[in-house]
Amino acid sequence: MKTFDIRSFAKEKMIICAHRGVWTGNIPCNSLPAYDIALAQGADMIETDVTASADGELFIFHPTQEKRQLGLDIDIRTMPASEVKRLPMVTLDGTPTEHTLLTLDELFEHLKGRCYINVDKFGDNPELIVRKIQQHNIADQIIVKSPPKASSLDVMESLAPEIQYLAIIGNYNSDYHAELMSRKMNYVGLEVVFAQDDAYIASDEFIERVHNDGRLIWGNSILYNYKKLLAAEHSDDTALTRDMDIGWGYFARKNFDIVQTDWPLALSLYLEKTGQMYKK
Repeated sequence: MKTFDIRSFAKEKMIICAHRGVWTGNIPCNSLPAYDIALAQGADMIETDVTASADGELFIFHPTQEKRQLGLDIDIRTMPASEVKRLPMVTLDGTPTEHTLLTLDELFEHLKGRCYINVDKFGDNPELIVRKIQQHNIADQIIVKSPPKASSLDVMESLAPEIQYLAIIGNYNSDYHAELMSRKMNYVGLEVVFAQDDAYIASDEFIERVHNDGRLIWGNSILYNYKKLLAAEHSDDTALTRDMDIGWGYFARKNFDIVQTDWPLALSLYLEKTGQMYKK
């Protein structure tokens, strides 16, 4: 049976995380086919968003994206689960598909024993998500992620000190590492978000400091808004339209442990071809 130890795994290779799976054509994001395709294309981890219905059912869905992903001007957070489950997801052209929204239960059962799972939007429903992780006995595969708000950290300490937690930080809270280290929780690392290469949280000094403390660094090559850079110019767009060494090679050279991408196959092929997949 496959075992999961993300710290040890990160010492061997760069971890490729597929943002909402791989989705295009008739296959919508955050669907089982999108996740299966991502794994087939070399992803080690899938990233997923979680939203709760009015009666507390957890769905794999990015909050506020109903118009784009369901084609309806609604808010599933105000609807009962029975109604949400009947809603078909739509293509990027707005055409209905045969796919409906997944529940977190369905996702966990489908991916149990197969890959690492990053649960984003954890801070919106921390207690509900923690209960599901514990019910499915899947904690070794899960990394929950949120900005390091006190409410989320308190939940981790009181209800789930064993569950792996990754904090999202930007320049505005770049010194949060020390406080997270002092918390009684399974703090595994940081997602660093920066618009300029000279940001302290992207510096060799900061990355080495975090690594020396036994924690991981997560970077984003995804770019869903060109006006809001997540890793300066080092993005999927840069890699695929200009220069892969600038877009993706940067993360390998800087010793990032996890890279989130919308193009796992292309990233995997690049890392293999350039000998940067596995750490020396």
